[in-house]
Amino acid sequence: MTTRAVQYDFSGKVVVITGGSRGIGRAMALGFAAAGAQLAIASRKLETCEATVKEIRALGADGSAHAAHVGKWEDCNRLAEEVYARWGRADVLINNAGLSPLAPSSVETGEELFDKIIGVNLRGPFRLSALFGSRMAAGEGGSIINISSTAAIRPDPETAPYAAAKAGLNILTVAFAKEYGPKVRVNCIMCGPFHTDISKGWSRTEDFAKRAKETFPLQRAGEAEEVVGAALYFASPAASYTTGAILTIDGGSAHLITRTTYES
Repeated sequence: MTTRAVQYDFSGKVVVITGGSRGIGRAMALGFAAAGAQLAIASRKLETCEATVKEIRALGADGSAHAAHVGKWEDCNRLAEEVYARWGRADVLINNAGLSPLAPSSVETGEELFDKIIGVNLRGPFRLSALFGSRMAAGEGGSIINISSTAAIRPDPETAPYAAAKAGLNILTVAFAKEYGPKVRVNCIMCGPFHTDISKGWSRTEDFAKRAKETFPLQRAGEAEEVVGAALYFASPAASYTTGAILTIDGGSAHLITRTTYES
């Protein structure tokens, strides 16, 4: 049995994180960097990825920045090629990039917006999991971690396409776990309400604070850093017998609120 220190030592490992330049993605990137990993940070804006890479290097690790729109098939292909060209391997893929715009109503949701939401939240993780997972399975193995949302099990009309995409991501977690096991483990973190730069429009309001205090067991939204431990666990040897799992991190709110648009 390995010790906890060894289990969470990612020295020599390469971790790929989409949406890794801000919010939960950035927190995970810094957490893995502190554990010795090398990071490939991807998002649509190269400059924000480069800023995160600077933070990674300040922690004594190394990283690479990649501009990629995961909703585009060709960008997913290019990202995989860039990562393997730069690092020669990928040990962990974290499908974190997400898009959750509100819509006035379902009938007012246009085809372009619908396709964009499905593309970023479902098509991209599918393609990237296939690209990285197949290489991991043919090589030394690895871990894929999907970042989902409690919208998948508690949908609202305003975010129906997003909720459907995240429910699909939960399903892909199990499907890829079956396809690429036993060498590749595929798991999912299903997030509830978190304070991030994207959510600040609602998560810092008095209305949300009041509702959280009245209805959440932990009485608050989460902080991005509070997902890091789960990601480290799923990626590490400590989770050697864990695959196809969906872990809810939501302050206990999943089954306590009947209506909310508070997604991660």
